[in-house]
Amino acid sequence: MSSNTTRTVVVTGASSGIGRATAAAFAARGHKVIGTSRNPDKIAEADRAPGVEYRALDLTDSASITRFTEGLGAVDLLINNAGESQAGPLAELPTDAIERLFQLNVFGAVTLTQAVVPGMRERGYGRVVMVGSMLASFPMPYRSSYAAAKAALRGFATAARFEESPFGVWITTVEPGQVDTGLSERRTKYLNEGSPHTTDFTKFMATLDAKMGRGVTPEKVASTIVAAAEADRPGPLYAVGSNAPLMFIVRRILPRTVMERLIAKSQGLAR
Repeated sequence: MSSNTTRTVVVTGASSGIGRATAAAFAARGHKVIGTSRNPDKIAEADRAPGVEYRALDLTDSASITRFTEGLGAVDLLINNAGESQAGPLAELPTDAIERLFQLNVFGAVTLTQAVVPGMRERGYGRVVMVGSMLASFPMPYRSSYAAAKAALRGFATAARFEESPFGVWITTVEPGQVDTGLSERRTKYLNEGSPHTTDFTKFMATLDAKMGRGVTPEKVASTIVAAAEADRPGPLYAVGSNAPLMFIVRRILPRTVMERLIAKSQGLAR
């Protein structure tokens, strides 16, 4: 994509963190940017990304998705960023919480993609970026639902790029590692009273939150998303943060059982 070409970009979850930084980055490059939020009227003026038009979208509400897509018009780039972070032992995760997570993190993104791809195909140009997580590539304990949702999102993207790339529509995934977004404060946690996992879960979450505070900035992730979207032939996967290049090399070299031990040790957990 030529940096001199003005495109229409949709960024979901643009009220804070990676979404806000990404919307601001595209707007700064002269593009028309539509950022979504469940409640855009509640975003303080100082918290709005400059040059971004905010519209209401709740990805857990099919009627909200329909209203949003019907009023969109032509979209050149879709950045599927909105999502929820969730943690807890698999055996103690409420079914309705898992279903909500997948609706927001996966099915909502797929529905939006289905809505804009036909127009992209007709115009012979389009980019869809799924904002995933390195947890999809390196699952950790107590993050099973979140890791599974992000892995599903990447699976949709990786398979669908075979289908749409012949028409000039490229679908890709960006997997951030630890990012200092304040997401730990909004992460939903599930742990039964008296759970046998209490000690390890508490230790794991404390370690995770400390590492997140030392993570890369949202702006660093946003620059990776912009680079992926602007590539002539975007690759299937981009990773940023948490020593991503080294981690993927190590994963290719070491047996999976060794990787399990390394992950457990890095989180201070027994295996």
